[in-house]
Amino acid sequence: MPAREYDVLIVGSGHSGGMAANILTKQGLNCLMLNAGPESDFEHNRVSKPVYDLPYRGFGKPGRLPHVYQANEFNANQWVDETENPYTHDPANLYNWVRVRLVGGRSLFWARQSFRLSDFEFKAGDLEGNGQNWPISLADLDPYYSRVEEIFRVSGRKEGWPEFPDGNFIEPEYGPDSESIKRLAALGKERGMKFSKMRSSGGQNGLASSVNLLLPDAMATGKLEMVANAIVREVTTDKNTGLANGVHFVNRHSRQERHVKARAVVLAAGTLESTRLLLNSGIANSSGVLGRYLHDQIYGISVVSSVPEARDGKRPPGLMGGSAFIPRFRNLKKEEKRDFIKGYCVIISSGGGANPSLFAEYGEALQKKVDSYAGSCVSGSIFGERPPRYENHVRINKDVSDAWGIPALHIEVKDGDNERNMAKDASNTIEELFHAAGWEIVSNTPNFYPPGHSIHEVGTCRMGDNPKNSVLNKFNQSHDIKNLFVVDGASFVTCGWQNPTMTILSLSMRASEYLADQMKKRNIG
Repeated sequence: MPAREYDVLIVGSGHSGGMAANILTKQGLNCLMLNAGPESDFEHNRVSKPVYDLPYRGFGKPGRLPHVYQANEFNANQWVDETENPYTHDPANLYNWVRVRLVGGRSLFWARQSFRLSDFEFKAGDLEGNGQNWPISLADLDPYYSRVEEIFRVSGRKEGWPEFPDGNFIEPEYGPDSESIKRLAALGKERGMKFSKMRSSGGQNGLASSVNLLLPDAMATGKLEMVANAIVREVTTDKNTGLANGVHFVNRHSRQERHVKARAVVLAAGTLESTRLLLNSGIANSSGVLGRYLHDQIYGISVVSSVPEARDGKRPPGLMGGSAFIPRFRNLKKEEKRDFIKGYCVIISSGGGANPSLFAEYGEALQKKVDSYAGSCVSGSIFGERPPRYENHVRINKDVSDAWGIPALHIEVKDGDNERNMAKDASNTIEELFHAAGWEIVSNTPNFYPPGHSIHEVGTCRMGDNPKNSVLNKFNQSHDIKNLFVVDGASFVTCGWQNPTMTILSLSMRASEYLADQMKKRNIG
């Protein structure tokens, strides 16, 4: 890599970094992208092995990925090795930080649920009376959402509901709902629930990542250089101007230290990695809120029911099958008073079976029970919004470092009554709905996973109009350092119940166009 000054240095290659590169290079800016891991080569690096050929029989090496519930021995190499990249937390307050260090990052593995935030999220402070509004509204982000949805080929059914904003969708043919879904929809309508369908990104050729949808166009401009296995240690600043002037990074394999210069720096390493980098750099924190307000979403609540007339293989045609999506229906009005704020969506699935662990029988009796219930079950689960709290934060643990000597994060997050009350309301509401349909309740799991499990962590570098209580402005630009931008989920003020990917992509697009415009006007760089 030649010793030169780039127009923009981008740290991270996932959805947010890929979008930044796509926009900035098309604006004629010379960009360097640093990624902490290697390029993935599925054709050469992926193999098929029977479980008996794996040393840990598919379960994975103990201690390597203790916080990644999604990991097993078949996919272990796609996750960050926690022995090399540790973090700490209070043993009493577990936090799951799930990371990927490959070119493309977590964009290679996301579930593709593609939602817009609504003004119930952007202006949550007005609804809840706590002042925690974003400095932007849905109207500000709408044109960017539409462009992102076109790139990612998002499919969905338009409904015209303000709590579930429509988008620039490919509208598929869903076909008729099964009778079990129709029964729930009628009962749900009486309870203020609206039944729709999942919205998801189709992408191209089986992938909806930066690697296939964003980076190829950026590379085609000739304006993007990419360096893999480059672990950024610190954002550097000019001691005379205070502006960012580049980064120090270390080669993952050789441990060689390098410095690269740029007129502007864009952080897109993922919420906690970007914030870790700023904390280790000792910059962009005149507000004192850098690292604060870490939050994500509640997963794990599940209710399973069984339709009696569908058991023992006797279900009539058209009774079972299909799915439904119920967007947030709680706390949409100021006068609605509950023992929790914010809300949750419900995902309904019809026609499945029951997990053997749900029954008390064993042996032959268990097998008969499982066979009897096969195809008769309707399940409901949720995505719930955790509120952002000042006390839920990250800080640098100077006593623990990663394999390259970079100080690790300590994560301090605790759930409260709001989460517990929301979970109770959700599980009870779904159970009551299934009861009203005349179905047997097989199980009700009101407990939820620890913070971080959703892999939708946001906050810690929140945007706002006031530099005294926010880190970034409405264009993802540092209040303190005008040529420093953070374009990943760290900028979020509230997370919503929605998968954050479409919002992250849209914010990155908007911020990158603003940065390019400011550089052309010579206001930056």
